Amino acid sequence: MQLPRLHTTDNATITFLVDDCIEWMTRFPPGFTQELSTHLTEHKPPIDEVTGVPILDFNAFCCGAHGFAVLIETEGKDKRRHYTLFDTGPDTSSLVRNLKSMHVPVHKIDRVVVSHWHSDHTGGLLTFLGHHRKARENNGLAPACVVDVHPSRPSLRGIAPGPKFDKVLCALPRDPEFQEIIDQGGRLEKSKVAHTVADGTVWISGIVPRVTPYEKGIMGGLRWNDETSTWDPEQHIMDERYLVIDIAGKGLVIFSACSHSGIVNVVKDAITTLGRPIYMIIGGLHLAGPEFASRIQPTVDFLSHSLKPAPTYILPMHCSGMAVKIALEKEFGQACVPAGVGVKIQLDGDRTMDSRLPRPTFV
Repeated sequence: MQLPRLHTTDNATITFLVDDCIEWMTRFPPGFTQELSTHLTEHKPPIDEVTGVPILDFNAFCCGAHGFAVLIETEGKDKRRHYTLFDTGPDTSSLVRNLKSMHVPVHKIDRVVVSHWHSDHTGGLLTFLGHHRKARENNGLAPACVVDVHPSRPSLRGIAPGPKFDKVLCALPRDPEFQEIIDQGGRLEKSKVAHTVADGTVWISGIVPRVTPYEKGIMGGLRWNDETSTWDPEQHIMDERYLVIDIAGKGLVIFSACSHSGIVNVVKDAITTLGRPIYMIIGGLHLAGPEFASRIQPTVDFLSHSLKPAPTYILPMHCSGMAVKIALEKEFGQACVPAGVGVKIQLDGDRTMDSRLPRPTFV
C-alpha cells in the first residue's frame, strides 16, 4: 500500500491547551511564548487607574489537568491556515476553559484527532464538540468538525498496579461512544492506517511497530471483555497513534500524546516512514513510576547518541515523569524545554535550508 505524502509547511503555531504542568517562569528558547506574556501582549488586560500598568486576571488564565490537548496550526499549499486539535484532556471543563483563556478561534478548528482511547485524552471531547458547535453558529457557520479516531474503541479500560499487576485497582472513565460523538455534531472518521489531513501538512500514524526490546508497553494495562465479562491483559495499547508535521528547513515535529508504544518506537517509525530528521519531540513519554525506571537511561541514550542528528528540542510533558525530565535535562541542557499548558510555539521554516538537512539514522 502506498503511503500518503506529508507536505512540508512553511510555518506552524503550536498551543498547549491541556497538560499536567504550568510554566510561567522559565526562560524559553526563541519562538516559545509563555502564557503570561500572551495575556499581557495579546489579550488586552485591564489597566490599573492609579499606576497605569496592566492588571493580571488569574481567572482568565489556563488551569493544568492530568491529560493532554494541543492545537496545531499549519499553513497548507493553499496558503490557508488549518487547525487540528490533538486530544481533548480528561474532563468537561479544562479544555473549554483553556480555549477561552488563550482566545482560540474555536470555530476555525477543522478536526479533532484522538491519539488513543484513554479518558485523560478523550474526556473533554463531547463538551468541546458542543462548544465548537455554538462557536460555529455564532459565526454564521454550519456545524462541521471531523473527529478522527481509531476504530477499536474499548468498552472499558482498567489499571492493575505493580509489582504483580494482578489486582484491578480501578477502571478509567468510559470514552465517548461513537453515537455520542455523532449526536454532538462530530463527523466521525475511523482509521487505523497512516493518513494525512490539513491539506497534507499533518501526518497521523497507523499502528506503531513495537521493535525496541525494552519498550514493553504498560504491564498493568487491562481491557474489559464484554463477551466473557472479564478483564483481559492489554499491555500494548495498539490503538495509539502519533502526529507529525514537517517544518521547512528544520525537519519533523513529533506529537506523541502518551507514548504507550514507546517514544523510541515512535521516533524509529517516523524516521523510517518519512525519512526526515527530527527537529522536536513533544508530549508524554510515559516513563513515570518505578516500573518504567529501567527504560529511562536507554531512552535518553537513544535520543542523544544513537539517533543522528539528535533532536533540536525535546518537550517531555503529561505522563513523562520527573525522573526522565531530569535525565533529559542533564543530557540536552536547555534543549529539554519544560513546556506546559498555555505555552505557544511559533515555528517558521526556511526552504533554502531544506537541501542541507542530513538524512537521519539510528542504531
